[in-house]
Amino acid sequence: RPSVLKPLRWQFTLLYALTAAAIIALVGSGAYVLVARYFERITDLALHHKMAHEFHSLSAPLPPTLSYADADWSVLRAAGSAAGSRMLTADEASRIALAARGGEIKDIKLEADKRLYEIKLRDGSELKIDAYSGQIIEIEINGEHISSPSVPASPPAAYDAELASIFVLPLDAQGRILFNPNPAALPMPAHQEALAAALRNGSDLRTITTSTGQQVRLLTYRLTRPDGPAALQLGRVLTDQAQVLNQLLTGLLGFGLIGAVIVGAAGWWLSGRALRPAEEAWARQLRFIASASHELRAPLTLIRASAEIALRTAIDDDQRELLADVLAESDHMRRLVDDLLTLSRLDSGALTLQRQPIQLRDFLASIQRHAARLGAEHGVTIELGSINGAVHADPDRLRQVLLVLIDNALRYTPASGTITLSAEQTGKQVRISVRDTGCGIAPEHLPHIFERFYRADQARNRANNGNNAGLGLSIAKGLVEAHGGTIGVESKVNAGTLVWFTLPAAM
Repeated sequence: RPSVLKPLRWQFTLLYALTAAAIIALVGSGAYVLVARYFERITDLALHHKMAHEFHSLSAPLPPTLSYADADWSVLRAAGSAAGSRMLTADEASRIALAARGGEIKDIKLEADKRLYEIKLRDGSELKIDAYSGQIIEIEINGEHISSPSVPASPPAAYDAELASIFVLPLDAQGRILFNPNPAALPMPAHQEALAAALRNGSDLRTITTSTGQQVRLLTYRLTRPDGPAALQLGRVLTDQAQVLNQLLTGLLGFGLIGAVIVGAAGWWLSGRALRPAEEAWARQLRFIASASHELRAPLTLIRASAEIALRTAIDDDQRELLADVLAESDHMRRLVDDLLTLSRLDSGALTLQRQPIQLRDFLASIQRHAARLGAEHGVTIELGSINGAVHADPDRLRQVLLVLIDNALRYTPASGTITLSAEQTGKQVRISVRDTGCGIAPEHLPHIFERFYRADQARNRANNGNNAGLGLSIAKGLVEAHGGTIGVESKVNAGTLVWFTLPAAM
């Protein structure tokens, strides 16, 4: 496949895989956040309900915040109980439960005997629930009054598990645990900072980490009666929730990785199908350029030979001038055809490199001697700078790269200017440079000078009789990269230009 399109296929595949990974990450993170928030909400709700139950047990006045939390929990329990006992239809029970979860409780009253919650929801429904047992006493929904004192609340097992996981610490004002009302050993001592905050503000809710590394959600309330404990501290160890979240995260990551691999494989296949027409068209274009280049060589050779013969026998000065122009243009056309053929081979990966060790001191000296005669015609001095090192490269292609860079420097270096060839080995690479004292290149043109058919200054190219087709530097770049090297340029206007390239050093 054409090398120029294979990176594009990789880019498409990477884009598909990244898009799939982003979607999976978005969905997975959303699911993770929802589960984490569910755990947090149900834990806080259970802590408040348990705290309200402890206040009831101690016959302490219930703070308003606990009344709402306890009623919220009771509505959830009552809705499930009513649906299970057929007091309400599943839709009616679901509506009540959703209203409670969505904060749709409009008003709560605790009757004088402190045993009944009178709850009004924003949709008009009304409930009476026993504050101790959670038993439904009365329900009014859609204008229908239902009374069923015989229906006990049967909360879902998840709610029972939450309540059973909570431990209670009755504390005095100094933070001492008065007694252990829990069936198991206490997982932690009293948390003094939470106690101080609760005594100061009335209540405190926070997540702490114990000395054993366990995370605990802690709710502390100052007691509202003068006798008995000064405060109650309730906690819920979050280890089981953390394990569930870790398992969920592991599953989501595994699913995301597998999904990204599957989408990446599908993307590779789809991009291959999408690019196949372009690849075929590109291959046809390369074959056409190669064939046309070969076919043009023969007539150009014939034109040049005929012009040379006619020039030797021409008598009239006008004819000699005309034939000289034909020779110059045929040479220009021959160079252009050779450039197109080289580009075609570079694009198709068909260019064969005959690599061998090259001692740069002798090689660059030979290039300098050859180019010095051409430089003398322009009044430009071509000299050698510091040279050391050897490269592993194709000598013909390396010579072609250097001649392209020298020719380009000659075009824009005025008479009495200087072009310097130098080389320096740095590690496993050798940096070869061509520096001139010419007019330089404007900053806006620097990123584009290695593009095909790009001309930084159209006026200067016309001054050179249009002999610069804008292919030389792109060919040099392709040949350097075919050797596994890199090429770059540094330039300042009216201060000269430095073009450098690196090649692998000969070991």
